[in-house]
Amino acid sequence: MIINAIIVEDEKVSQEILANYLQKYCPKVKVNAIASNIKEAKTALEQHDCDLLFLDVEMPYGNAFDLLDQIENPTFQTVFVTAYQQYAIEALNAHAAYYLLKPISIDELIKAVNYVEEIITKELVLQEQVTTPTIQPVEGKITIGTQEGFEVLEPKNILYCKADDNYTEIYLADNKKIASKTLKHFEKALENYGFARVHKSYLVNVNHIIKYKKGKGGSVILTDDTEILVAPARKKALLDFFKV
Repeated sequence: MIINAIIVEDEKVSQEILANYLQKYCPKVKVNAIASNIKEAKTALEQHDCDLLFLDVEMPYGNAFDLLDQIENPTFQTVFVTAYQQYAIEALNAHAAYYLLKPISIDELIKAVNYVEEIITKELVLQEQVTTPTIQPVEGKITIGTQEGFEVLEPKNILYCKADDNYTEIYLADNKKIASKTLKHFEKALENYGFARVHKSYLVNVNHIIKYKKGKGGSVILTDDTEILVAPARKKALLDFFKV
């Protein structure tokens, strides 16, 4: 696999060090462009393929977060490279795949590239074919409280659960059920049945996922053609359910 990369770094020496490290220690990474500021970075992203963006934080004409704010739905993974540790929280909030401190550790750089490669590989598999989750459906039943009493459901027949304030809407293959519990309650109740919390409002049965669409967090298509957005911070946990 070739990982197309762009380096965004305003210091010439730092550009050269990172590019040399990648060439020597991460041969799968192909550096397609090097930019010195946000304006050049945006042009590079428009002109070149990019799976992995190495992004310095402090640059002329704005910082890394200004650049990411200008990109509506990035399909690349971002690795922040900075000398300033105080940006770690903001990097997490910007859904960075990895955070490297200068001076760059070769071991940490290799870990970052391997981590991104794993995500990209699983994304490609999910995009190209109907996949098999690593967890198979578990037989069993759960009870769903109702105003009249309770109903008994088989988890394998649940497509997904959607939060609605303090209630949860449970979607089955043929109809919808309203439960009087929170989504967090059902996340716990269904944790052994192959369900993934892909978003703060959605819990999905991974055995009903037939396709994944690439994006900042991406989205999943279910067997009933429902499309559900995946929160960027939850993407890696979802991808881990699937074989590559």
